[in-house]
Amino acid sequence: MNKNKAIGPGVSMTLGQGIASIVIDNQAEDNLLNPEVLKALLSACERLRDDATTHVVTIRGAGDLYFSKGILTPSIKLRLGKEGVLDVVRLANRTFDAIEALPQVVIAGINGFVRAGAVELVLACDIRIAAEHSRMSMPEAKWGGFPGAGAPVRLPLIVGSARALELICSAREIDAAEMEKIGFVQAIVAQSTVPQALDEMASAFVANGPFALRGAKKIMQVRLETGFKAARALSDELRTAFEWTSDADEGIAAHLEKRVAHFTGT
Repeated sequence: MNKNKAIGPGVSMTLGQGIASIVIDNQAEDNLLNPEVLKALLSACERLRDDATTHVVTIRGAGDLYFSKGILTPSIKLRLGKEGVLDVVRLANRTFDAIEALPQVVIAGINGFVRAGAVELVLACDIRIAAEHSRMSMPEAKWGGFPGAGAPVRLPLIVGSARALELICSAREIDAAEMEKIGFVQAIVAQSTVPQALDEMASAFVANGPFALRGAKKIMQVRLETGFKAARALSDELRTAFEWTSDADEGIAAHLEKRVAHFTGT
């Protein structure tokens, strides 16, 4: 029997038949990953970490417009201040690391626009599918910085170093077809069928042996563990240093004033 449970503001989880289905439902803010949503996702991970009866986790956004607009925007950054911004980035990193560390296979259903920090959430998942109308962007370079919640670490493992660097440094937006072409997603589905596609893939997985799912994932995690930890530590160090540069302030100001930013590298 399925059991639906709200695990925090803007997040619900349904458990049953070996599958945990997580939905981000903060549609008033385009499914923004605010601190309450991030904490709820972290709580879900804590619940699932030792759950021997759940073998697949799916994550999607509510509706079909946004998977999520991300974690931070220039307006939010200005309101939070530098220490507040870093607190949110650290919380996001803890949450995404916890998603990646789950023993279950995690499948993301990109049901619409996925932007900035939300891209880093789906990168922490093992498999990604996208609706045909979905679009993806990491605009942080336009704000003077770089993604600080795992994209420079995880994206190269999925699409290759050159393509990852090009996407991060250009900050360009890509559509679902290009997401599939570069290997960012494993399948494209019709706009209204993301929940169904997630259920079908998850059901196909749980029909097989749990040792197969958990064993294959654990082996892949161990293979990448050493280099990943070093890269994540460097990411945290550089992201913290960036917040105190003049370019960080210029990125916010230019966005809010709707003008071209003038970065100096200081």
